[in-house]
Formats: sequence, structure tokens, C-alpha cells
Amino acid sequence: MQIPPSIISGQYGFQSAQSDLTQATIDVAGASQSASGTTTVSTGGVTEALVDATQAVIHAQASAEVIQTSSDLIGSIINIKV
Repeated sequence: MQIPPSIISGQYGFQSAQSDLTQATIDVAGASQSASGTTTVSTGGVTEALVDATQAVIHAQASAEVIQTSSDLIGSIINIKV
């Protein structure tokens, strides 16, 4: 089993979070409109979509931390070798 570099894992996580956030925003928009075109509010659907959006933001922040830490580590290794 091959383990990918941490910066790649961070990038994959960030892309996944972007995709999840996009889907959550689509779900929020879709929950507030009915098939007939009139505006209705489905509290359960909106609440679930907003929770999903919040989770996606937290996932993106964690992935950004992974990318930053990996970058700092690579910078430290370069400074040691020079």
C-alpha cells in the first residue's frame, strides 16, 4: 500500500470539501423551492444542508492546515540541507 504525500492528501481533502460545499449550497437553494415554482421553506432540508455546508467549511480548514504544515515541513527540510 502506497501512502500519498501529505500535501497531496491536503489537496484532495480541499477539493472534496469544495465539492461538498457546492452540493450543500445546491441543496439549500433546492429546499426553498417547490416543483411548482412557488417558494416554500422545508426546515428539515435547509437545516441538514446548512449543517453539511458547515462541515464542508471545517473540512476545508483542516485540509488547508495539512497543506500549510506540509509546506512548512518542506521549507524546514530545504533550510537544513542548504
